[in-house]
Amino acid sequence: MSLIFDIGARLLYRDALLLVIDKPPGLPVHPGPRGGETLTDHLDGLRFGLPRRPAPAHRLDRDTSGCLALGRHAKALARLGKLFAGSAVDKTYWAVVEGGPDAESGRIDLPLARRSDDPRSWWMKADPTGDPALTHWSVLGRAGGRTWLELKPVTGRTHQLRVHCAASGWPILGDSIYGNGPRGGSLHLHARTLTIPLYPKRDAITVEAPPPPHIAAALADMDTA
Repeated sequence: MSLIFDIGARLLYRDALLLVIDKPPGLPVHPGPRGGETLTDHLDGLRFGLPRRPAPAHRLDRDTSGCLALGRHAKALARLGKLFAGSAVDKTYWAVVEGGPDAESGRIDLPLARRSDDPRSWWMKADPTGDPALTHWSVLGRAGGRTWLELKPVTGRTHQLRVHCAASGWPILGDSIYGNGPRGGSLHLHARTLTIPLYPKRDAITVEAPPPPHIAAALADMDTA
């Protein structure tokens, strides 16, 4: 089903090198083997006079909403790529999970590996022989057997936050792969902020995205920590 939206209205930040948009949930960032609509189909609307459309500097899952950084040209993408690859970009996510931790903050240090050797598969699993993966978390609120978490991934493994939460015993609400969500349900995972040290002689750029309606509704019921 096509997602009809005004991509210009989802622009959160713009300068000569960088755009940050609020990606809607349910839209893949990059084309996949199954085809279908992707964010790329909408990026011509963000050229702002440049000859080529911008391109994503990192990934967000199809069902994850929130801050997505775009490089406006090849040199910008190269600079952003180094920052993301070197873990210089500070990323903060909000998640609503089923159950939740007993403590108020902590870390998940759990290596991850692919479930399958099929290069088309992005599904992951906790595996002591996998790639190192580290996530810091803190509780922002609780209610009705659910917990609102702030998640800060130190590494950037595929599906890291989803696997880390599920492996800890509190899967993200609506996660049909690693949790108990129905197929086609609404994943409650949102890329809340990006802090990007793009310019050496300036302060880092911090951009914040509002939660989409399904997550905002869940957060409205929370007793904040």
